[in-house]
Order: sequence, then structure tokens, then C-alpha cells
Amino acid sequence: MNYTFSKKVDSLKPSAIREILKFTSIPGFIPFSAGNPSPEAFPVNEVNEIIKDIMTNRPIDALQYSITEGYTPLRDRLKKYMTDKHSSFKEFDELIITSGAQQVIELATKSLCDEGDTIICEEPSFIGSLNAFRSYGVNLCGVPLEHDGINLEKLEHELKTQKNVRFIYVIPTFQNPSGVTMSLSKRKALYALALKYNVIILEDNPYSDLRFSGENVPTIKSLDTEGIVLYAGSFSKVLAPGIRVGYAIAPAQIISKLVVCKQVSDVHTNIMFQIVADEFMGQYDFDAHLQKLRDIYRKKATLMTSSIDKNLSKDITYNAPEGGLFVWCTLPSHVDMLDYCKRAIDQKVALVPGSAFIIDGNAPCSNFRMNFSTPSDEQIIKGLELLGKVSF
Repeated sequence: MNYTFSKKVDSLKPSAIREILKFTSIPGFIPFSAGNPSPEAFPVNEVNEIIKDIMTNRPIDALQYSITEGYTPLRDRLKKYMTDKHSSFKEFDELIITSGAQQVIELATKSLCDEGDTIICEEPSFIGSLNAFRSYGVNLCGVPLEHDGINLEKLEHELKTQKNVRFIYVIPTFQNPSGVTMSLSKRKALYALALKYNVIILEDNPYSDLRFSGENVPTIKSLDTEGIVLYAGSFSKVLAPGIRVGYAIAPAQIISKLVVCKQVSDVHTNIMFQIVADEFMGQYDFDAHLQKLRDIYRKKATLMTSSIDKNLSKDITYNAPEGGLFVWCTLPSHVDMLDYCKRAIDQKVALVPGSAFIIDGNAPCSNFRMNFSTPSDEQIIKGLELLGKVSF
């Protein structure tokens, strides 16, 4: 039988990252292509105790249907946490619990965009978000990144010339894949441009609590006095990605539309793990837990960058991370990046080609992304030694 698919999905391709991850299941492969938290980062014992208590003392709370907006104690806790720690919950805002931050991206696109509308995003940008945008038939417009964030001059040019711009999508802190953090001055300028052109900002911020050096930078949402920022947060990188608990903060009118869209998607996020997330924040020292994660990732990032310096050609440059999970590397312009990544696979080292993160995957690209959180320390050392054998 010949199958006909909707226009929304017919042009979608499998995630390049997910395809490369298949190699990491082969024994002996070094998983620099992953983006998973370190196995050392999971609070296994604490989560086990919380689940035991839930199933012993209030199992029906975790097994019954719940409301789409999310588990009320967790929503209240997050509102307070985001107000006290990040000044990122405003009096006009509401909050919804989602199935990871990925669902925030999908619901925002579904709620705000019609086919043919324009979304402006950083380039490169997260492949999961790019595919979510593509699935709704929007026009994707990429704006290059600079060392301190999005190119404001080119951004304003696109805001002036593109039709029906519905929102600007940014990952302002430890951007995936580049690791770039947008400066405070650029965040303020971005907010001013969005206000000038009456465009929403979708701020995707899963990594900011993983800063292990340098100074914290306020969220864009903290600058939001006019209700134009939709904020996506997640427990995936600070608790566990498998629980699939994220959240969106936005003006109540926007959240109400996300609620309706979520009702026809998955009814509500897994209630057991919403309770787990709430109990973990309430029973344990969450700040101490975050500091533990920062210590783990500081050590692993330092090990990776020192191993790069020791083993790779000086012609390969990289952004030294101050947080997050990734190192973004740039090859000399004369080197074929895809060929380099293929030859890395021959050495049993899995990298992510930079072309996976740009709108036109066939456009020239000299970058690749490496992850330092997933591989063990021994794998980091061995992987960079093997990668050093890939000549050009």
C-alpha cells in the first residue's frame, strides 16, 4: 500500500542526534554525541524514598487522573521559586506543568502559529525545537550567533522584513549547541526589539542552574514588564530527564491556550513524577543538590577541555563552557566537517555534526558538538585520544 502523510510531517526527518545515538549503544563507542545528564547526577536514593512514601501513604494521588494545568503544590512551589530565585514570575503570569520543556515548545507553536507564519531563531539552534517548528509548516528564519548572543542588527532586519513573525526563539544561557550565553545588555536590547515590533519571545532555559563558573545573568523573563515573554523551564537537567516534567510561565491568556492544546495532546503530565519533583524540592536542600551538579560538571568540562588541548589540533577551536553540558568545536574552513565526523565514528567516537542544528542542513558548516556530561571520565580521556587520530 502507498501511504500518504500530512504535509506537516511528510518533510520531517529523524533527528540527527537520535540517529547518531544509535552508535552509542554499541559496546566500545564513546558517547560524545549524547546530551544526557551524568549518571552521578541522579538523586536515586532520594527519589526512591519519595516514591515509596507516595505509594504507601497516598497511592491514589499518583494513580488517578489530574488537572491539565498540573499538580497544584508543584505549581505553587515553582511560582515561588521562580519569583524568589529568578524574579521570573510576574503578577500577570500563570504556570502550566508540561511533559518536559519540549512540550512547551510544541504547545507554544501550536497555540501561536498558523502555517506560513514566521519564527525567528538563533542559528545554530536546538534540533528538537527546529523540528517542532517545522511540523507546523512555519517559515523558519535563522539569525547568526555572536560570542555574546544573537546578532541584534540582523535580528532587527528580519523583524522589519519578515511577514507574520509570531515569536523569537532563544536559548540565552549556555545555548544548545553553541554554549554561548547572551549578555545582559543584549537581553535588554532583544526585549526592546520584541516590544518595538510587537513580537513574543520564547525563552528556553534548561541549563541556567548548571552554571559552574562566571557570573549569573538575569533571565529575559525577569525583564518582562509588558507580558511578551513565554518562559520554558525543565527538571530534565536538574533532576532527571526520564520523569518528563517541565513547565511554562507566561501571561495567563497564553497559558489558557496552552492548557486547551495540552488537553487534546496528553490530558496532563505524569502525575507521579510531578509529585516526586514537588517532594524533592520540599524535602531536600535543592540548592545543595544544584551545587553538587555544578561540581560534577565543572570537573567533567575541565577534563574535556584539557583533553582537547592535549590531543586535538590547535586548528580546532572551541568555546570554553561556563556551564551547561556541551563544547562547540570549529574545524578549519578547508576541512569537510561531515567527513570528519564519519572518520570519528571509524575511531568509535560519536560526535554531532553542526549541520544538525542549522535550518538548511545542506548549508556549509564547520562545527561539531561534544557532550561532557554523559561519558565517564575514562571515556572522555580515551575519546579525545582516539579523536586525535582523525587527521585532516
